[in-house]
Amino acid sequence: MSATRFLSKSLMLAGLLSVSSALSAAENIIEYPPVAPVVPFSSVTALNYATPAAMIPYGSDLLQFGLLWLPPSERRPPAQIVLIHGGCWLNAYDIQHTYALSTALAQAGYAVWSLEYRRTGDNGGGWPWTFEDIKAGIAHVHPTENFADMPTIVMGHSAGGHLALLAGALDPQLAGVIGLGAITDIVAYSQGEGSCQSAAQQFMGGTFESRASDYHAANPAEKTPHPNTVLLHGSVDEIVPVAQASITGANTVIVEGAGHFDWTHPGTEAFQVLLRTLEDMLQP
Repeated sequence: MSATRFLSKSLMLAGLLSVSSALSAAENIIEYPPVAPVVPFSSVTALNYATPAAMIPYGSDLLQFGLLWLPPSERRPPAQIVLIHGGCWLNAYDIQHTYALSTALAQAGYAVWSLEYRRTGDNGGGWPWTFEDIKAGIAHVHPTENFADMPTIVMGHSAGGHLALLAGALDPQLAGVIGLGAITDIVAYSQGEGSCQSAAQQFMGGTFESRASDYHAANPAEKTPHPNTVLLHGSVDEIVPVAQASITGANTVIVEGAGHFDWTHPGTEAFQVLLRTLEDMLQP
């Protein structure tokens, strides 16, 4: 059994915390000391994290659920974040590697609704079904009245950024959209030689030449982005080239010296840039 499914089953068996009681429950703060940039994936997965307040299904499949992290105080969060993890759209990479990111965002005061979804290799995964999961998960972002009328920001990392940008283009009611090392042009990305780039063809079910209409439908670069879209990208990202950090109508911030996984490690300077971006995005 995967770590994700073990956690989901354990939470259900233990009984989910109610959102109302979790909002007033204090949590132990987890410290994330500063680290040098260009952190490896292994450093991210080794981080400590807080247990989510609840696991809430948004569909009938075992992989259709969101994990909810809440701030460690009674203060109403300024916004709720829908977080979409990356991992080349592959089922080899699940929600677990963003537990620390979710924890740190919650400790910064936000409610975090982190989505798991079906990916390439899962029954029901791949284009367009993976994106259908994301839309369903976002639509389920208000699990109780506690979150009524709270601003919602959709945020995604890497392949999750690709999905976040697509979803944001469809929903002008969102407060904003943030791409973290996001894949913005899946047509160009699928033609690269890296392992994640080749995974784009698996996700799409074939090459651009064989499935051009699907690629166009799945390409954020060909959409009008949400009007409050920010692309955050590291200048030395070796998985998603910095050339991907551009969509007409979106703002781009390049963090010099940052790598691909710096966005998922709360001890990096890139994470501090993310926090400042969130604050700016919520300014009236």
